[in-house]
Amino acid sequence: MNRVHNFSAGPATLPLSVLQRAQAELLDYKGKGASIMEMSHRSPEYTEIDAQAKERLKKLLGLGDDFEITFLQGGASTQFMMVPTNFLGKEETADYINTGAWSKKAIKEAELFGNVNVPFSSEDSNFSRIPKQSDLKFSDNPNYVHFTSNNTIFGTEFLKEPDTDGVPLVCDASSDFLSHPIDVSKYGMIYAGAQKNLGPAGVTLVVIRKDFLDKARSAGIPTMLRYRTHTEKIFNTPPVFAVYMVNLVLGWLEDKGGIDAMFNINKEKAKLLYGEIDKDDFYNGTAEEESRSYMNVTFRIGDEELEKKFLAEAGNANLSGLKGHRSVGGIRASIYNACSMDSVKALVDFMQNFRNQNG
Repeated sequence: MNRVHNFSAGPATLPLSVLQRAQAELLDYKGKGASIMEMSHRSPEYTEIDAQAKERLKKLLGLGDDFEITFLQGGASTQFMMVPTNFLGKEETADYINTGAWSKKAIKEAELFGNVNVPFSSEDSNFSRIPKQSDLKFSDNPNYVHFTSNNTIFGTEFLKEPDTDGVPLVCDASSDFLSHPIDVSKYGMIYAGAQKNLGPAGVTLVVIRKDFLDKARSAGIPTMLRYRTHTEKIFNTPPVFAVYMVNLVLGWLEDKGGIDAMFNINKEKAKLLYGEIDKDDFYNGTAEEESRSYMNVTFRIGDEELEKKFLAEAGNANLSGLKGHRSVGGIRASIYNACSMDSVKALVDFMQNFRNQNG
């Protein structure tokens, strides 16, 4: 077996022990003579997986009984539409902080349903930073404040929630979910596509506070688009195998010591990689220092031909997934929870050698 050092932005690397566990159970889950993929989503086996995953999430996040957890499909892109479907009427306003491509997509969908106020945008600086609290100009009475906690394309991240003076936060946490502590009391809702930091592609996690859910509209909304439809029961066939994998990843995270312990590891990985970028002017980070992401490290080399050479030689050195997003180019190392320190060290060693040979 020759596994690469995987820096893909998503679908992204998964813990090796989780993959090995899934491999061992693939054909015969718990002696039942069938794969979990072949079992009914109403079966005791899957019901146990669903309940265990939700309980693990509650413990990891410190959630009380005032939150609902559900596993949906359609990715964050469907949530961009589903959130305003439930929580934004034609004469109502929601605030959307614009820090990148995914924020813009969420804004575009919300504008179909009601009024959208943008209290901050960093588009004029090519999304190189997140806002300071003093930058935010909220509307008078928004239904909620939406933000993208980590911006995979531009390499910026909120490590502290914006202060909204009690207005519920709605967060797209797809690429930094469970990577650092959060203050759950500030959130009305968190959603996250699993494929970056939680599990495989195919399932979207939604965590929603019950008193926020009580404000959801119901009239004129198709059944499948109502959050209540999915919080009351498992309404339709879920992505069974993807949820099974999420549950295994959550167990792995528990074994690692939980979110606080993982955050300490993530800080060390980011410190090592950013330290290499900042040594001199050969590599140049694209995000402002105070806004840098611990999950997606984006940087450039002054010469595009040299960047192509970097990516080609990195691939030959078993370093995979380093090409920046097609919309911005450059280089991007996604160092999610499951990306090991050994992988980051291998990348840093390569960067040092490449600089020595080409600087």
